[in-house]
Amino acid sequence: MTNIRKHNEKAWDRKVKDHARYTRAVDAEVIQKASAGDWAVGVTAGRKVPGHWFPKSVSALKVLCLAAGGGQQGPVLAAAGADVTVFDLSAAQLEQDRKVSEREGLSLRIVQGDMTDLSVFEDETFDIIVHPVSNVFVENVRPVWKEASRVLKRKGTLIAGFMNPVLYLFDDQKEEEGKLDVAHTIPYSGLEDAFEENEAVEFGHTLEDQIQGQIEAGLMITGFYEDDFGNGRTIDKYIKTMVATRAVKA
Repeated sequence: MTNIRKHNEKAWDRKVKDHARYTRAVDAEVIQKASAGDWAVGVTAGRKVPGHWFPKSVSALKVLCLAAGGGQQGPVLAAAGADVTVFDLSAAQLEQDRKVSEREGLSLRIVQGDMTDLSVFEDETFDIIVHPVSNVFVENVRPVWKEASRVLKRKGTLIAGFMNPVLYLFDDQKEEEGKLDVAHTIPYSGLEDAFEENEAVEFGHTLEDQIQGQIEAGLMITGFYEDDFGNGRTIDKYIKTMVATRAVKA
């Protein structure tokens, strides 16, 4: 495959048509509660980000929802009073955010692009970056952390979700049958396996790239939790495979 980005963009556009899990926008009730100060967002499958990871108020703060289209985090934060930009590779995912903003009368800036290249934004633009599990779709994760750090203001906060690479050790089809059969090494590249045209290509990054990569980008890890993958995955019986970190720009 010569253009992973284009393939994954089309795959996520298709997922929106299929109403896949991470393409379902929040409803009016969630937005109403957020407008009243009762809100929470997630960057992993199940657990919500602890409230104390955010400032007491996000009102007027500049927030970048990075690779976070789908009408979920962005509209909630906008309803809570933040100045929100949603950045995503998939036009169809961004359309979900646009629909919610129009339906609820919210102000959202919508930008399409690759999470490894944030050159559309100036240095030290954002107070907070919210980055749900999505860097599995880029081959090299280090540029994501470097760009996030660059566009964060000093003492700005990056809240990120990502996969524990142990998930990618096992044969996916056999895991669906309830069997954990080690078939891959880490780091993992989906380019090594046969894949369906409509499925996104994924990469299993090392924990060193995920965590030390943030540190080397000038970010100090100040919070951490784990979460199940969910959706009936066999591996959830043995280990949590989603991770969330809170980091502050030094």
